[in-house]
Amino acid sequence: MRIVVKVGTSTLAYATGRLNIQRVERMCRVLSDLKNAGHEIILVSSGAIAMGFGKLNLRERPHDMPTKQASAAVGQCELMYVYDKLFTEYNHTVAQLLITAPDIADGGSRKENFHNTLDRLLELGALPIINENDTISTEEIAVGDNDTLSAVVAATTRAELLILLSDIDGLYDSDPHKNPDAKLIHEVSEINGKILSLAGGSGSELGTGGMVTKLHAAQIATEAGCEMVIANGWNPDLLYGIVGGEPIGTRFLAKKVSK
Repeated sequence: MRIVVKVGTSTLAYATGRLNIQRVERMCRVLSDLKNAGHEIILVSSGAIAMGFGKLNLRERPHDMPTKQASAAVGQCELMYVYDKLFTEYNHTVAQLLITAPDIADGGSRKENFHNTLDRLLELGALPIINENDTISTEEIAVGDNDTLSAVVAATTRAELLILLSDIDGLYDSDPHKNPDAKLIHEVSEINGKILSLAGGSGSELGTGGMVTKLHAAQIATEAGCEMVIANGWNPDLLYGIVGGEPIGTRFLAKKVSK
């Protein structure tokens, strides 16, 4: 199975911007194990800005664009160093792809080039790690939309499963922060107006995404025939159950796509 896993900033880093070593190590171990089992894994990783401002010893996530870009430049190096070190321990080779919106826009040669490179990396047994190029792409920094990026990657590469790991358990029937009786929705067969109305505001302090971007990602993925799961990244071992089809988080069922 070809699987795209998107990991959010809140899963990778503490509020200080420093790496959550224990969690990242477990995530890399599980992804390596899934790859050993025969699955093709593509990782879409946020966290460059957060880790950058942590390493630069800034007191909080920057608000001005130049400092965000500078933090991303420092943090991306740190991210890839960590991923390369950890995946190498399990005998897997990683590859970095930093992309901007034109690289995945429909109808362009750049999207075809991106697709060809990604396909070849998978054929060669590498584990691609993708992030938007935050050092030059200011649109993504402002919107914080690696959820959508991961869905486009899943659709472009004809993945069968997209997993969004965040600091939330999934989609609830009401806001769990305001309603203690809110119930987790385990399965969504159709993304209609009622489902879209359940989206709240922006995400955590470190990241900038939220349920709105996750539901938009679900629309893209399911339209392309790819199932999508939103789950909490606090325990990377949950990935085994998600891949096995267990009712973890919220699963959005794929639409049938005519071949």
